[in-house]
Formats: sequence, C-alpha cells, structure tokens
Amino acid sequence: MSSQHVVAGLDIGGTKISAVLCDRSGTVLAAGVVPAPAREGGPAMTAAAAALVRSLEQSSGLVAVAAGVGAAGVIDQASGTVRAASESFTDWVGYAIGPELSNALGVPVSAENDVNAFLMGELRWGSVAGSEHAIGITLGTGVGGAIAIDGRIMSGPHGAAGEIGHTPGYSELVCTCGQVGHLETLASGRSIEARYAERIGAVGTSGIAIAELARAGDADAAAVFDAAGHALALAIATAANLFDVVDVVVGGGVREAWDVLEPSLSRTLAQNAPISGIPLAVHPARLGGRAVALGAAALAWPLAVDGAPGIATEADVAAPASPVGMTA
Repeated sequence: MSSQHVVAGLDIGGTKISAVLCDRSGTVLAAGVVPAPAREGGPAMTAAAAALVRSLEQSSGLVAVAAGVGAAGVIDQASGTVRAASESFTDWVGYAIGPELSNALGVPVSAENDVNAFLMGELRWGSVAGSEHAIGITLGTGVGGAIAIDGRIMSGPHGAAGEIGHTPGYSELVCTCGQVGHLETLASGRSIEARYAERIGAVGTSGIAIAELARAGDADAAAVFDAAGHALALAIATAANLFDVVDVVVGGGVREAWDVLEPSLSRTLAQNAPISGIPLAVHPARLGGRAVALGAAALAWPLAVDGAPGIATEADVAAPASPVGMTA
C-alpha cells in the first residue's frame, strides 16, 4: 500500500452511497458508487459504506487515514448520531453513523449533514471557493440548506441550522414533513413534478422533461419553474439579510435546469436586494455529484492532524484552497 496520505469522503443517501479517496488538494484518486440499503437499517448502510471504501483502497493501493461522511438527515456532529431523517430510511434516526463507521474502518470519522458537506466542498474547491460567508442550497427530492460564517459551517446546537427548505410562507400546499407552505413545496424536484402534474391534469412527467418543455416554450412548464425560482429567491433574500452573506451556491438535481430556473430567481432578487447594499452573487454548483463526498473529505482532515508530512494542519483546513482539477 502507498504511504501517500489520503482521506475518504462519503455521501450516504437514500438510493446510493458515493465515496472518494482524495489528497489534501482535493484531487480525487479513487471514486466509486454502490446502492444504498436504506430499507435494511443503519448497520447495513455502515457495512455497505465501509466495503466501498475498502474496495477503493484495494484498487488504488491507498489507505485512508481518516474519513468524513455527509449523511442524509439531521446529524448531531458531536456524537455522529442521526437526529432526524425522511421516511426513505429504516432505523436511521438514533443511529450513530459516525462511531459505527469509525469502528468499521478503524480510522476517525467526522459525520455531518449532507448539505453541510456539499457547502464545504463548494467552499474549498467549487463555485464559491475562497468565500467565507455563504449559503448552500440543494434542490433535489427535497430542499436542503447550509450556512458558512467565517469559513466554517454553522451547525447549530442540534445540527439543524440552515434548513431553509422547511421555512414557511411560500404556498398553501402541504409539505412532505406534514406542515404547510414550506419552500420545499415549490422548489424541490419532486414538487416541480407535482405542480406541473396539477396544471396539466396528468402525472408522470419527469423534472428533466419539464425543463425541456420550459425551454421549448411550454407555458405550464415555464410557470412551474418561475414559481420555484421566485420562492427560492425570497428564501435566499431572507437568509442573506439574516446572516449578511455575499455568496449563495445552488446544487442538487434541479441545478441541471439552471437556465429555466435562474431568470425568475434573478428578477425576484433584483427586487429584494440585501439591505447592506452589497451585491449578492448566486452561483450554480460546480462539483456535481462529488460535492458532498469532497466536502466530507475536507471535514475529515482535522482528524488526521499529526504533523506528519502530507497531513493537513488546522490552518490548511480552515482556509479554503484554490480550485484544482480532479482525476477519476
């Protein structure tokens, strides 16, 4: 095995588990994906994640000195335990994913919410690299959010800071969480599909297809994306005033429809500029499907600090690096 120091970064979701081995510059030296056994419970998820890391180590000849995991749900960073999760997971709430994965891999593990990890990845190597005050938003099956102040992720006392998707006041629709009017009812991929189905009276059109229809001039498809962009902009404007941030990065599957989402978003933001007068920049995410795993890896480096050559120092971790190329 190589003596090169690397860390593992994992993205644990409801359908798949992704992992990377990367060095401290963010260069991906090995990467892989396996299905997530979310319905089989926490131990099965841990076993699948650990097996993926081991397979990457074996194929690359590298050994991770620490690991980070960005997991779906609200994560208590102090204990590495899942505090809340969606119905897609069985026996996930209360599961100590951090300690269990550490036991399985034999290295220290940092556990974080997946959207927090996404923002860290984009802060260090993505579209907001070099920024210290930023909001990260993911538009996927749901809507997730994260906040960075002074270059560090704000987690809150319960690991739930930044949950912008469940802020109210955007509609009269029932959210997946059971409450009414949350941002997620308009801006998530699932909601975009549902809102389009309501307009045309038929279900089954995918978000990708709706975006294509919007590009082709379909009025109903365009209206759905306009509503999503408008609601998202209002949420961003509120958060920007609360936290005095200057950068926002938007990722997730809906980011692929940025060209039809962004016009409404920009129009609404122009009418709701931050009170500071400082221009707010909204960026589409750059790291794609690896953002969470890379962010989790970045969060793992402090666990590997030991002064050895190639091991990150606290200063290295605190200061975002310049964007670098990634190899598969």
